[in-house]
Amino acid sequence: MTPRIVLTVAALTLREASRRRVLRALLGLTVVLLAITAFGFSRIDAEFSGLTTGEAMLASSVVLNLVMFGLSLIAALGTAFLAGPTLAGEIESGMALSMLARPVRRSDVLVGKWLGLAVFGSGFVTLAGLAHLLVVLATVGYWPPNAAAGLALLAAQTTVLLTLALLLSTVISPMASGMVAVGIFGATWVAGVVATIADMLQNDALARVGTVSRILLPTDGLWRGAMNAFQDPGLFSRAADAMVGHPFLSQAPLSPAYLTWVALWMVLMLALAATIFRRRDV
Repeated sequence: MTPRIVLTVAALTLREASRRRVLRALLGLTVVLLAITAFGFSRIDAEFSGLTTGEAMLASSVVLNLVMFGLSLIAALGTAFLAGPTLAGEIESGMALSMLARPVRRSDVLVGKWLGLAVFGSGFVTLAGLAHLLVVLATVGYWPPNAAAGLALLAAQTTVLLTLALLLSTVISPMASGMVAVGIFGATWVAGVVATIADMLQNDALARVGTVSRILLPTDGLWRGAMNAFQDPGLFSRAADAMVGHPFLSQAPLSPAYLTWVALWMVLMLALAATIFRRRDV
């Protein structure tokens, strides 16, 4: 692998992503979500007159995690539909030939595009997430205890999804790769909700569905780690019963072993994508 080529392709990919109409759509949706966030937390402040009760903190944690889920969904849609055209679109249009005809490794091009998209997606979700947290702070005076960890996990979730979309773009069309990636993302989240309810009902068979889905695609696992980072740490002792089976509350942070698996998962998917891309006719 040639670092200079990888960084050059990453810079070109980042520049191209910033010029696409998808970025305008992402910004527009983010502004709408910011307005919803401000309105929702202003109503919480008017209803409870601050975060002085367990009910107020519970409501704020649920609404904050709901808002962050909306943000993660916006980022997922944007990056998934950026990743497909970035590679598969260039192959279909013939633009890839101008670069691959030179003595440039296909793996360098693939990793460079992945790096550029990862910087774009991570930067977007971090800045947008920070803007939402500042709105919450200005409205009700709440700042999550592990805000940096929560934003980092949301950025990792976005990177995992674009990695999947990039892998799919090596075998199917640009539009299909984005649609399939987002569909799998949604199915994994639903499986996680089902597993949470199964834990409440003590149904081990259904609970294993969520465990397996979080291993196969770590987006839901990362999301649950982010929820735990954003919510108040004293919520368990004040509202333990309300947290059981709740889809927008998380009872435990992620383990180092799971975070290690997430990193290994991305390496494996990139290696698989590079292998397929190297053997594909362009």
